[in-house]
Amino acid sequence: MTRRVPIVATVLVAAAVAAMIALGVWQLRRAEWKRDLIARYEQAQGMNSNVPWPRTAAERERSAFRWSQFTCERVLGIRSGAGTSAKGQKGWQHTARCQIDGGGEAEVALGWSLAPQVPSWQGGEVSGIIGPRGVLIAAQAAADLQPLAPPDPVDAAPPTPEGHLAYAGQWFFFALTALVIYILALRKRWRNQA
Repeated sequence: MTRRVPIVATVLVAAAVAAMIALGVWQLRRAEWKRDLIARYEQAQGMNSNVPWPRTAAERERSAFRWSQFTCERVLGIRSGAGTSAKGQKGWQHTARCQIDGGGEAEVALGWSLAPQVPSWQGGEVSGIIGPRGVLIAAQAAADLQPLAPPDPVDAAPPTPEGHLAYAGQWFFFALTALVIYILALRKRWRNQA
């Protein structure tokens, strides 16, 4: 008696296994990309020369973790959100959206406080580190605020490369599990046919 393999089910399982393996390989590539990104951010942290304030998203990405400055000619708004002080305390980060010299807009993280009340700030010259999302982290906190924790290259690129490796392992495990379950199902089917 010949053992017949169901074509449609086999094609579906093979496609699913191939997709899971492809996702695992993609996660491995993302882990390598993330390592390179973190290394670039860490290298930028060591550079002490200022860069001109980046005006485009591509320039902001290339300038992340570098020192820069701009003049906030007019404060367009201030928002408060979760933040960490330079001392590691959790509280509120206050970020101003500014109209800047030469046209355009930019954001500056003014500092940290324990309370969510929006600080009063009228703008002016600010300098600091360009955060990973294009926000200038002020080196000197605004009045009545404390300095913010400097941005961390590893935190700027979540998940970490190790996280991507774990995701890759999961996808490979899912592919192997699907394959083993299908083989066991085929063996059971053949036994029942015998």
